Amino acid sequence: MDRPSPPAAPHDARTLVIRDNRVPSAQLLNARGQLEIEHQGRRYQLRETRNGKLILTC
Repeated sequence: MDRPSPPAAPHDARTLVIRDNRVPSAQLLNARGQLEIEHQGRRYQLRETRNGKLILTC
């Protein structure tokens, strides 16, 4: 009997390397410098500002 195929990964699926509980921001942020985070049912946006700082908004 054939095994079912795993679901296809989204086109923007990425693998992160976490060392010492740190992740380089370049691995998190997309080409536009943004990442959407879902936490306790709410969505947050992590983005890089023009000055190179990070800001988290709800």
